[in-house]
Amino acid sequence: MNDIVRLGIVGLGNIGRRHVENVQGIPRAKLTAVCDAVVDRAHEFARQTGAAAYTDYNDMMASGTIDAVIIAVPHYDHAPVAVAAFAAGIHVLCEKPLAVHVADADKIITAYEQAKEQHPSLVFAMMFNERTFPMHLKIKEILSSGTLGQLIRATWINTKWFRTQAYYDSGSWRATWEGEGGGILTNQCPHNLDMYQWLFGLPQRIRGHAHIGKYHDIEVEDEVTAYFEHENGMIGHFIVSTAESPGTNRLEVVGEYGKLVFEDDQLRLWRNEQSMLVYSRETDAIWGRIQANVETIDVNRDVPSGHGLVAAQFVDAIVDHTSLIAKGHEGLGSVTLANGIMLSSFLDRVIELPFDPALFEAELQARIEASRRRRG
Repeated sequence: MNDIVRLGIVGLGNIGRRHVENVQGIPRAKLTAVCDAVVDRAHEFARQTGAAAYTDYNDMMASGTIDAVIIAVPHYDHAPVAVAAFAAGIHVLCEKPLAVHVADADKIITAYEQAKEQHPSLVFAMMFNERTFPMHLKIKEILSSGTLGQLIRATWINTKWFRTQAYYDSGSWRATWEGEGGGILTNQCPHNLDMYQWLFGLPQRIRGHAHIGKYHDIEVEDEVTAYFEHENGMIGHFIVSTAESPGTNRLEVVGEYGKLVFEDDQLRLWRNEQSMLVYSRETDAIWGRIQANVETIDVNRDVPSGHGLVAAQFVDAIVDHTSLIAKGHEGLGSVTLANGIMLSSFLDRVIELPFDPALFEAELQARIEASRRRRG
């Protein structure tokens, strides 16, 4: 492998344009190809960057002009583009989510594992840029350190996803089963779902309540409340909505030795003087309480983060075989959570993990067939 990675980008919408800018700022990367189904858009970006223009991703993969590709196309197209890239021995950095459903995510991962037999150094990464945010890294550090001891509860309320009806009306594909494959869980919250499973792992059981078009004229979910049960006894809550203004973004984690709260870009830690579980079992005090001291955690925010850092480390992994922010197979976790929540709501029952991917795919397909937006 040369020290310069020839990069292509498939999908030149809002996020794809950001990747065009980021790639041009990576010293060991060169943007050599751009691809979009909209012909004028592909050629305009090619003119601006000097990259070759393609309107068919298969042509790009076969061109010999790229070593790696960033996938920034609509959700349903992640699987076919990734599979085509791996078949051509091309490294992949995929935007979130990995796929709309677990069955497609499994296809991508299988294609990667098969391609590695011929290309052992093939790199597969996810664009989970929020894992690089300083506050999120500090939360991960605190939880991994065992400061809170046995975790009891994690509650994430994120209703700062307010969307108007005009937003949903801005494209016929928006907020449809056929066009996007889901609503807030698929479109707005893949990063939140990834963060949850990155911090706490996947639960054993899920009970989801997804409200379809409760506050908007759409056919997918715009308000979701989910309850998780983990193997270690911890419970979790995940509450999201596109209908609240002002919204809330609050992550609260309770452990036997205290509580960690992230809200309003501030991280606060309550430290119990002793384990609340031990105290509860052993104290003679009927109305006893544990003394807790609270502190605001200082976090250095003046560090590289975001999409550009993930892309740069992707390039470094290709050239130097260094570590990634998120490996490709890690994208399966957030898809599993999203599908599990929706499947629980569809079937009105608790879902045990792992569940049969075909079961969710069948439920989704039934809704696609009835979708108001149908592709020809």
